[in-house]
Amino acid sequence: MRTFSLGKGERLPKPKDFQKLIKGGTRIDSDCFVVLYAPNGLGRSRLGVTVSKRVGRAVIRNRVKRLVREHFRQHKGLFSDSYDVNVIAKGGIPDLSSGRVRGALDGVVRDILKDCKHEAVSAGTH
Repeated sequence: MRTFSLGKGERLPKPKDFQKLIKGGTRIDSDCFVVLYAPNGLGRSRLGVTVSKRVGRAVIRNRVKRLVREHFRQHKGLFSDSYDVNVIAKGGIPDLSSGRVRGALDGVVRDILKDCKHEAVSAGTH
């Protein structure tokens, strides 16, 4: 795959993949999103986006999904290891501007990368 594309192989395709993240993934909460992630051992990171009807009409839900996928596409090079990531939009997001979504996702990506580096250091010391 090209570096700047987001192909089918980089999406979570099956409900069982989402269930694995719910049961055994690490959780990060932000004001707009809940993010679940876990290592997958596939050599590439994969993204799932969950947006319920509580967020808004179909137009708004699809916009949130597009913004999340675009953010992941632009930042997937930061993930040195392969992870499955599910981004769940919280209901009642008051301002759905692209800047607010980007800001919330930047904070989440930063937290994931900190945690990944911490896990790598911990694994190296044992």
